Amino acid sequence: MGNSKVHALIRLARMDKPIGSYLLLWPTVWALLIAAQGNPPIQIVIVFVIGVFAMRSAGCVINDYADRHVDGKVERTKSRPLVSGEVSEKEALLLFAGLVLISLLLVLTLNYQTILLSFGALALAIIYPFMKRFTNLPQVVLGAAFSWSIPMAFMAINEHLNWIAWLLFLINVIWTVGYDTEYAMVDRDDDLKIGVKSTAVLFGQADKLAVGITQIVTLLLLGFVAYYLNMTWPMYISLLAMAGFFVYQQYLIKDRNRVNCFKAFLNNHYAGMGVAIGMLCHYWL
Repeated sequence: MGNSKVHALIRLARMDKPIGSYLLLWPTVWALLIAAQGNPPIQIVIVFVIGVFAMRSAGCVINDYADRHVDGKVERTKSRPLVSGEVSEKEALLLFAGLVLISLLLVLTLNYQTILLSFGALALAIIYPFMKRFTNLPQVVLGAAFSWSIPMAFMAINEHLNWIAWLLFLINVIWTVGYDTEYAMVDRDDDLKIGVKSTAVLFGQADKLAVGITQIVTLLLLGFVAYYLNMTWPMYISLLAMAGFFVYQQYLIKDRNRVNCFKAFLNNHYAGMGVAIGMLCHYWL
């Protein structure tokens, strides 16, 4: 396999653009820390971190496979490897299968309850790319896919799920809908032309308000979790930082400029990382 092919496969799996992995990683870290009260077993942490990157890449591959006939009509995606012919459909499916196999081998090291839950993650990863053909709320399905590691983390550590696990799941779904709406605002003009659905299309001129509502609800619910779990000041400082990032994102999307909407989406990496750091400081200081 030549270097150009390897590079094309890396681009197909978006390994050169890890932002999606980070957005999947930080809520997983939140869940691991809360479930283990700050001391998750290192083996479980390693499994989840590697699994996050493998499953996110698998999701990107199957997403591009599902969109292979429409990506060429969208400005941001017209040069992707499946569209350009650098990677064949067969190669894409083989790469997807390989990444899923890696994830499966990792999850097999955990308890059987978590193994059963992992099939939900696989199902969500497969169906999400096709949702944009049928509903204006594909971001909700993406939110579920990006949040499924939360109940898995609780199950891996505690062997049961409590209401805090499901509340964190809900919080992350809401946050994901917000930041992926910012992402969808980048492609909205192209999506309208080709008939692809999204929350950015659904919300229309109310898009900035809708994003703002998801951000406020995310902050309020995370604040409730911090209060309920008696978290100390570092967690609240991190929530103030998250609020600051959200205000900055509202500034970026105010004119709905494509470049700035994408910057706003990327900024969520720091918002999620800040909360993870706040939790770490709460438990470890």
